[in-house]
Amino acid sequence: MPATATLSSKFQISIPKQVREEQHWKAGQEFVFIPKGKGVLVMPVPELKELAGIARGADPVGYRDRKDRY
Repeated sequence: MPATATLSSKFQISIPKQVREEQHWKAGQEFVFIPKGKGVLVMPVPELKELAGIARGADPVGYRDRKDRY
């Protein structure tokens, strides 16, 4: 059975312990809420040090250019 939570009268939700432990989420961590249809995707905001080197080795050929934007 999936983990569930209830929205409080103060519009707060406690993330179930099972989910926090599986995702290695810690108190004070920042999250972003992304609307998806009738639901919401909750993702942790990465720290800058986690993004270092993420594009290393990427091939710049064929990437989208500003010319294709409106």
